[in-house]
Amino acid sequence: MDVIKVKATSRTAAVAGAIAGVVREHNRAEVQAIGAGAINQSVKALVLATGYLAEDGINVVCIPQFVDVDIDGKVRTAIKLIVEPR
Repeated sequence: MDVIKVKATSRTAAVAGAIAGVVREHNRAEVQAIGAGAINQSVKALVLATGYLAEDGINVVCIPQFVDVDIDGKVRTAIKLIVEPR
């Protein structure tokens, strides 16, 4: 399963659809974002995805955590949102 990487310019609806699709297929999704704008888009997408999944009778929880990511040899701290059924 791939990590869904979100940027500040990511379309909220597209990310929400990706989250919902991955949860339906793999029973778990991981969303990764670096920076305030990307985290904002991620949380808005999570809210939309929760609604999409609720229509299918799937209730989800989100577990946020910090994760270190290596980008071009530099370590950055990202937020990872783990989304899985309740």
